[in-house]
Amino acid sequence: MQFSTLDYVVFALYAFTIVSVGLWVSRSKEGHEKNAEDYFLAGKSLPWWAIGASLIAANISAEQFIGMSGSGFSIGLAIASYEWMAALTLIIVGKYFLPIFIEKKIYTIPQFVEVRYSKNLKTILAVFWIALFIFVNLTSVLFLGSKALDTILGSGSGEYIMHGILALAFFAAAYSIWGGLSAVAWTDVIQVILLIVGGLITTVIALNHVTVEGGVINGLGHIYNAAGDHFHMILKEGHPSFGDLPGIAVLVGGMWVANLYYWGFNQYIIQRTFAAKSLKESQRGIVFAAFLKLIIPIIVVIPGIVAYVMFTSPEGTASIPGVTEAFSSGADGVNYDKAYPWLISQFVPTGLQGLVLAALSAAIVSSLASMLNSTSTIFTMDIYRAYINKDASDRQTVKVGRIAVLVSLVIAVMVAPSLGSVKEMFQYIQEYTGLVSPGILGVFIMGLFYKRSTNNAAIWGAVLSIFIALGLKLGTEMPWMHQMMITWLTTMLIIAIVSHIEGKGEADDKGIPISKTLFQTDPVFNISATIIGLVLVVLYSVFW
Repeated sequence: MQFSTLDYVVFALYAFTIVSVGLWVSRSKEGHEKNAEDYFLAGKSLPWWAIGASLIAANISAEQFIGMSGSGFSIGLAIASYEWMAALTLIIVGKYFLPIFIEKKIYTIPQFVEVRYSKNLKTILAVFWIALFIFVNLTSVLFLGSKALDTILGSGSGEYIMHGILALAFFAAAYSIWGGLSAVAWTDVIQVILLIVGGLITTVIALNHVTVEGGVINGLGHIYNAAGDHFHMILKEGHPSFGDLPGIAVLVGGMWVANLYYWGFNQYIIQRTFAAKSLKESQRGIVFAAFLKLIIPIIVVIPGIVAYVMFTSPEGTASIPGVTEAFSSGADGVNYDKAYPWLISQFVPTGLQGLVLAALSAAIVSSLASMLNSTSTIFTMDIYRAYINKDASDRQTVKVGRIAVLVSLVIAVMVAPSLGSVKEMFQYIQEYTGLVSPGILGVFIMGLFYKRSTNNAAIWGAVLSIFIALGLKLGTEMPWMHQMMITWLTTMLIIAIVSHIEGKGEADDKGIPISKTLFQTDPVFNISATIIGLVLVVLYSVFW
């Protein structure tokens, strides 16, 4: 890609704006020193639109732009189930999980574990999440992001991977270390606008170039006709990717385990909802994010399908020199994850390249900043204040939070280059996170809605879930989504049995009282949820 002066100016303006806004909202108000609530929960001041935008900015990263586009190339529209089912999941989280979390006035998900179960279990899960965020989430985003930049700005040979990792890390650190969640959330509003606009530009340009005749409508019709097998949401048994997306299980099976765990109990996602002005504001933010999820496949999956059509070159496809070589990974392999950055490097014209690169950078940097802030929040609130300095002042707490951000980032930068090249990073992350997520989800669901659940039962369920998951993975050939569903259901059964034996059928002292009024939502949420549900029915009916 040859950047013009205008492209450099556009990208520099983006970077300057993000850092400036982040530092501006991070400033302490006159006579008010930044306290823990300010740093970790943005002073509980976020409006619904900032929450919704921040949720999407935290979620959409290189994992989607690069990994999901790669899966769009390999599998097709079926991978969009992660996005469209997430919209429905967000509604469930907003209606049934958030009221309980916000009522408990927690900073972190591990804190809820302490409120419901015990301090010991909270600590175990806090350590687990810190390790997961640093060694899986941060490292994968850094690596995939730098891989994309290497393809767009360099030759794609990997020579600039480390440069990209360092640049992205520095960019995210520039405002997130000092500003905390305020800086992350308010810059996310800008980032999400940019990533959606930039993503739509890439999709439109790619569709315009896929046919000999040109035109977006022609391009859309061509890829639908030329790659009809890539436009099915529900894969049939026997499909090469059935093991990753096993048919109807994406609607009624293991996809729910992945989505409920990610959107309901993932600290770097759910944290911004804790920072709302009120429960109503938080729920409206959730439903706004659900609307945005409906359009994400247009900007991340469709480009992957376009790249697939260009690669296979059926009749009517524009001839693209070097397309076969661009996706070759040696030994007749195909590097699917090159789809999105290759489209940008090939077709986005001078003058828009800076904007599109800024959009991709926005997706990466916003996720990095969110992960860093949440890692810092869990370490500071659940480890430092619980064990190291129980009487820490707000000044000390915020200082430790900033140090935790820096240390986490340094470790991730050191580990990221070792990830190497994985064909479909998105699917890889989902599969291996699936070894632990069913057990954790089981612990939380039982803790929320089964008052008889005891602490010992939760520990037994969490520990045994790992062995169950490993046993299913090593001992069977069933799709990993089926393995997740079986592990989740078995975990809850274990918790129920142990709780009954230990508690003699009585409610646990820490059981959460549930009432109908707790889950009441306002008309805006209800109408929005209905519209989203109807849209999903139409989408799955059309692309079944």
